[in-house]
Amino acid sequence: MATVNENFLKIPKNYLFADIAGRVAEHQAAHPGRRLISLGIGDVTQPLAPAVVGALHKAVDEMGDRRTFRGYGPEHGYAFLREAIALHDFAPRGISLDPDEIFINDGAKSDTGNFGDILGTDNTVCVTDPVYPVYIDSNAMCGRTGSFDDGAWSRVVYAPCTAENGFTPALPEKRADLLYLCYPNNPTGTTLTREALGKWVEYALENDSLILYDAAYEAYITEPDVPHSIYEIEGARQCAVEFRSYSKTAGFTGLRCGFTVVPHEVTARAASGERVALNPLWNRRQCTKFNGTAYIVQRAAEATYTEEGRRQVRATIDYYMGNARLMLQALGKAGYTAYGGVNAPYLWVRTPEGMGSWDFFGRLLAEAGIVCTPGVGFGPSGEGYVRLTAFGERDDCREAMERLAAWTAGAR
Repeated sequence: MATVNENFLKIPKNYLFADIAGRVAEHQAAHPGRRLISLGIGDVTQPLAPAVVGALHKAVDEMGDRRTFRGYGPEHGYAFLREAIALHDFAPRGISLDPDEIFINDGAKSDTGNFGDILGTDNTVCVTDPVYPVYIDSNAMCGRTGSFDDGAWSRVVYAPCTAENGFTPALPEKRADLLYLCYPNNPTGTTLTREALGKWVEYALENDSLILYDAAYEAYITEPDVPHSIYEIEGARQCAVEFRSYSKTAGFTGLRCGFTVVPHEVTARAASGERVALNPLWNRRQCTKFNGTAYIVQRAAEATYTEEGRRQVRATIDYYMGNARLMLQALGKAGYTAYGGVNAPYLWVRTPEGMGSWDFFGRLLAEAGIVCTPGVGFGPSGEGYVRLTAFGERDDCREAMERLAAWTAGAR
């Protein structure tokens, strides 16, 4: 008889964003003529940069020509893209990477969830709280998290990020093997300074821990003391893996492309006590379970590093951050306390006194026609907050803030 992986039976039935989509669909079915404005799921709205579209067309033409057609590509990714990443994303920040340390993927979500394949199931996991659900769910699926009781996992070490600590998580008092960090942070939109991130690297080196660092939103950073890569911190090459994505940077949510950096120096311990390099293990995993990102998509990603591509991508990022500034100002005028929106396209908004995250979500949807994301869906410390994204159209963001202000005034 075939049996199931019992760990899947322990996780909550629905993925957070699938749950939101279901509730929104129910509302729309009951109110078919109503126009909803979604500031919930962080999908992009602006079209691909012209330089990217041009690269796609050119690559498609190559695939239609016998002389330039390509079949299976390298699982690691094509050299042209890995070299461009090392040259443009890291070298200007004083970070030297070998292209063999860069693995092209179909988006950061995949690799942040899959990297645990090469790590032991007895590792203890530390996450900041609130946290992007994939870090927790992927570890729960392979049995690292224990049981789920009262909104928390028994074997997970939580590092709360709250207004009281300035959204800077304290180092875990209980030793942890795997440390998940996402900065600029999804969902709170907040950041760590160079000094604060340095303390996590020091902790990892002292405790022989591995940092899994999600830098998917680094292109949105505006403040000078916020590192764009964990490898700007001395010693990080020995203890950290970094994940990045073109999804929110260049609008690739529909194309799917990102990359993971696994330095040659990063190791973990085998049961025998031997130090084992993670780079070749990850390469082996990818060669077995991943057939590589499409050639035309990798050419499109390469185009983001051209002079024209960089300028066009930056214009789109500036557009979204313009939305964030508009929303942050409007929320303040309406009497809300909001965080983020300076170095990230997310705003973390405190709900009115005594109103839970899902209650606020439900009322905002039903009474104002606005979709947000309940903060508690990101972890226990998210209760009493909702997340708004700045990825919408400018007019929609403006109308949503007008609706919110009017609804808030009426609710009082």
